[in-house]
Amino acid sequence: MSLTIPSPSAAEPVQPSSGPRTYQVRTFGCQMNVHDSERMAGLLEEAGYIPAEGELADVVVFNTCAVRENADNKLYGNLGQLRQVKAANPGMQIAVGGCLAQKDRDTIVRKAPWVDAVFGTHNVGALPALLNRARHNNEAQLEILESLDVFPSTLPTKRDSVYSGWVSISVGCNNTCTFCIVPSLRGKEKDRRPGEILAEIQALVDDGAVEVTLLGQNVNSYGVEFGDRQAFSKLLRACGDIQGLERVRFTSPHPAAFTDDVIDAMAETRNVMPQLHMPLQSGSDKVLKDMRRSYRSSRFLGILDKVRERIPNAAITTDIIVGFPGETEEDFQATLDVVGKSRFSSAFTFQYSKRPGTPAADLPDQLPKAVVQERFERLTALQDRIAAEENARQLGQEVEILVTAQSGRKAGETHRLSGRSKDQRLVHFSVPEGAATPRPGDFVTVTITEAAAFHLIADPAGPAEYHLRRSRAGDAWDRAQAETCGVPAPGAGAGKTGVSLGMPSLPARRA
Repeated sequence: MSLTIPSPSAAEPVQPSSGPRTYQVRTFGCQMNVHDSERMAGLLEEAGYIPAEGELADVVVFNTCAVRENADNKLYGNLGQLRQVKAANPGMQIAVGGCLAQKDRDTIVRKAPWVDAVFGTHNVGALPALLNRARHNNEAQLEILESLDVFPSTLPTKRDSVYSGWVSISVGCNNTCTFCIVPSLRGKEKDRRPGEILAEIQALVDDGAVEVTLLGQNVNSYGVEFGDRQAFSKLLRACGDIQGLERVRFTSPHPAAFTDDVIDAMAETRNVMPQLHMPLQSGSDKVLKDMRRSYRSSRFLGILDKVRERIPNAAITTDIIVGFPGETEEDFQATLDVVGKSRFSSAFTFQYSKRPGTPAADLPDQLPKAVVQERFERLTALQDRIAAEENARQLGQEVEILVTAQSGRKAGETHRLSGRSKDQRLVHFSVPEGAATPRPGDFVTVTITEAAAFHLIADPAGPAEYHLRRSRAGDAWDRAQAETCGVPAPGAGAGKTGVSLGMPSLPARRA
């Protein structure tokens, strides 16, 4: 569908501003949204836009999520805040894309007629053209396609990080989970050819990246479109042959399609990290059936047992929904039992929210908010305790950390930098007096001295307990900072970017 809707607030034609126009992308939602935002930024920069550096942007793009209950309120609240800003700044443009745009379509322009462009999940590449048409015609532009126009990975990209990159191996989903609206918004699964994926990974490595995360709505069902049931494990093994690629991760797999060949590839491939995100959703077999999750709790726990047998130091994380319609106290207790047995290092825990357009929204026995909240608090208390206990087991362990550009909230007081261990745990560490300071993308090896539920701390007593390995990724960080004409202190994360990313890292706290 492609529509053009005249804006009720059309005024005199906008006069072009002097110099390049600036942009900002604000991202809500999952890893796919984050990856799409990198494409949007790349498209805008190819079209001549430059990132806004603190000042008001000429173009603000919202890349939206439709999964959570408050997604609509979050978008329209942000749009409302910009209404007067735009009125005071002629020439400013606002665009809305992503899953909520795909779902709501012309509702966005009707509720917020000051929006200039609306585009969906299947035509991210149309963004610059829609903005140009909106300026030229002085009318809001709405373009929503029902199927994929161009595979997103063929579009230009402005990466958020020089040392780590997302690589989409598929888009869409063939499952029919009753709580999920994603299949109707992203479409059926479409798989990229292995050669295209490996070429993109090689290009990232050539550009300085040392870590990649493979993305798919059900990443381990990769290959279904071209009939190779072991395509994903083969892809993981092929990543092991890429020189300079030090860390490979993937998200998110589906328990029903998680096979032993994938576990073997994880265990036997040098750069696949000992970390697995395996969505549980519920520990109750009855609830899993109502969710149309095609596995049961015994299958889930069996996968974890196999992973830990082959990869004893693996850190396993998960997603859990509390309060699904019809969930009884017995069902909830089954979830607590599975969580207790699984010993997750971290978990994304959610209170069920009714999403219009999903089968679960029409199920009977929707639970009262108070019941859901009480169960949620019991679950998070259990998981917090387990996370703290699992992190405590890291005390005294020597770990290698990939230094990131983001630092902790208390970094100004503690002077610690931050990074991720091989198993994706967040580690805040200090640099001993007299030792060299790492750059984002460099590696440091330290011993864990403190542990909390959501992070680890390493405070070396002296240079002998601290080892820095400078990397190509650190060199790439230096080059990127030099290009911005403002080199920040290492680890300060002061590099300029036009993408405001809600990065899907392991949670410091539950959503």
